[in-house]
Amino acid sequence: MGDFGVIADVSTIIVDSLTQALRGLSQVEPPIAELNDLSETVQTPPPKLTVFLYEIAEDPTSRNRPPVRSQPPDPLTTRKPPMALLLRYLVTPWGGDQATQHRMLGRALQTFYDDAILDGAQLSGSLAASTDTLNLSLTPLTLDQKSWVWYAIQKPYRLSLNYEVRVVNLDSAVETPVHPVHNRVISGAGLP
Repeated sequence: MGDFGVIADVSTIIVDSLTQALRGLSQVEPPIAELNDLSETVQTPPPKLTVFLYEIAEDPTSRNRPPVRSQPPDPLTTRKPPMALLLRYLVTPWGGDQATQHRMLGRALQTFYDDAILDGAQLSGSLAASTDTLNLSLTPLTLDQKSWVWYAIQKPYRLSLNYEVRVVNLDSAVETPVHPVHNRVISGAGLP
């Protein structure tokens, strides 16, 4: 489970996975992946795959989970269940020729198809050594929906991939102490 830095940690995990996958595409100047909000011109060379987090939403399928209890020997506490998030990313190639850009997109697709569930040693930051898993899936968007994303960031449309990462658990920071019951008294009032 992740602390407040979990969104940044997931973005770093995705960028690192893509950068590792792109290394074999060229011996001269291998492409890299970078986190980028696309507000400025993307600097090339080398060719790049930008990873742009464009939407954060709550996962509706993970609502109404029970509170989380601490494990002994810690003092007994309960915490609200983690907030389950969906992160949506735009992955876009920049630089090089069209064939290089298409190879970068193909390698990104292959990477997240072959390893669509990231867990265990693949996780870092606040997710390291946790039992969480990140499920990556290619999000089908219509051309109109894609165009609206590009319009919103005031850039001309470019061929890109849309990925959704679910479920990213953001832990609650509020803990409530639970006091054990030491004794109880049953009163006879109201009993026949």
